[in-house]
Amino acid sequence: MPATNIVIIGAGSASFGPTTLATIVRDERLRGSTLSLVDLNAESLDVVARVAERMNEAWGAEMTILAATDRQDVLAGADFVIVSIEVPPREELWRMDWEIPLKHGLRQPYGENGGPGGLMHACRQIPPFMEIVRDMEALCPDAWLINFSNPLPRITRAVTKYSRIKTVGKCHQINVGYGIVAILLRERYGIDVPDGVNLHSDPNNVPVIAQMAQVGRKYMQIKSAGLNHFIWLWDIRDKETGEDLYPALRAALDDAPPTLEPFSMDLFRIYGYCPIPGDTHLVEYLPWLHDPLAKPWETYQIPLYDWGGNEAARDFMLDMMRQMADGALPVAGMQQSPSEGAVEIIAGIAGDENVYEETVNIPNRGAIDGLPAETIVEIPALLGGMGVQGVQMGSLPWPIMELLRREAALVEMVVDTAVTGDRQLALQTLLLDPMINDVNRARAILDDYLTQFADYLPQF
Repeated sequence: MPATNIVIIGAGSASFGPTTLATIVRDERLRGSTLSLVDLNAESLDVVARVAERMNEAWGAEMTILAATDRQDVLAGADFVIVSIEVPPREELWRMDWEIPLKHGLRQPYGENGGPGGLMHACRQIPPFMEIVRDMEALCPDAWLINFSNPLPRITRAVTKYSRIKTVGKCHQINVGYGIVAILLRERYGIDVPDGVNLHSDPNNVPVIAQMAQVGRKYMQIKSAGLNHFIWLWDIRDKETGEDLYPALRAALDDAPPTLEPFSMDLFRIYGYCPIPGDTHLVEYLPWLHDPLAKPWETYQIPLYDWGGNEAARDFMLDMMRQMADGALPVAGMQQSPSEGAVEIIAGIAGDENVYEETVNIPNRGAIDGLPAETIVEIPALLGGMGVQGVQMGSLPWPIMELLRREAALVEMVVDTAVTGDRQLALQTLLLDPMINDVNRARAILDDYLTQFADYLPQF
């Protein structure tokens, strides 16, 4: 495989940069490539660049490592541009996304990717993302953009709708799916499951998710599809025999641990198909989790995002990176880091490997029957010299498809709102959101958002 030119924008992210960096530098197929690291935070960039040089030397990668605070200095000639960015301060803004609607009587269950909070998140994220795209159009128009930024399907759709840059979104949420099926089929395969197990999207649960996903992959092969953080288990097979395990999975519902994603398990019982993003993501796209009288977040044990805890976890990771950069910690342990998926996409396309990838986020183009061609769907795909080719999945029962169609329509309105800054369209977009059930509340939330976030929303 020829050496390739890779740019990582947002390389200083303590939660994303280290593992992505390690998986790229350690991969034999990318030996001799150019790796450019970009971050607006010069201090974080210096740390990650020094770690990259240590990895490069220790692992014999023979890479050319560059670092820049201005992406325009390194984008020219890039083959792949990996982006993971957040408008700062991430935790503070997310908390405001959640708290502002609460003042007006709406308690969102999470507030990151769906609901009013998801709209504001997209309105902050999409403009700087499109600035990156415009630079790519000028400096590396044939490059692939690999997106890891949330709200992932909304950002990815903005790129496909408002530019010609080739893009693919990547998320590892299928690991939660493997964890769910491993726990449900624990007796069949003799799997040890921790007491009180849940797979909520929380740093404290990352080791449990990784452990359960690893066991699930040992025994089973699953195919999932839908929208990012709103995916459904399409098919599940025994890895050795090829037996269809969906009947056994449905039967195992009766003995599901009560702490295992109780909302997801309830929907599984109702619809006969299993949603697999985990409860904390799934609840963002549905209308059933915010009623102030019923308090369903208590019934289903849905935790709030731990803003302070996650900020502390990021600080811990950044400190660990500093120690590696200074030589106080070895980089050897990073060589075993689980892949976020970027290296597989790069090697698959650049090396024309024609490999199967379990999940990518790309335009539907008929892969899921009943969804528009332009909708960004999360599906399996083949990676090769022709790019990213989605697998034809068919469809699920009509009620599930209708839930997906509604969110797909909302994504289009969110993207247009974020790009244009049209206040009237923003109100219409809020009124389509499944969490909004009152016109005047929507107006009040929007007014408050646009006032509080004025400095972050220049398009309005």
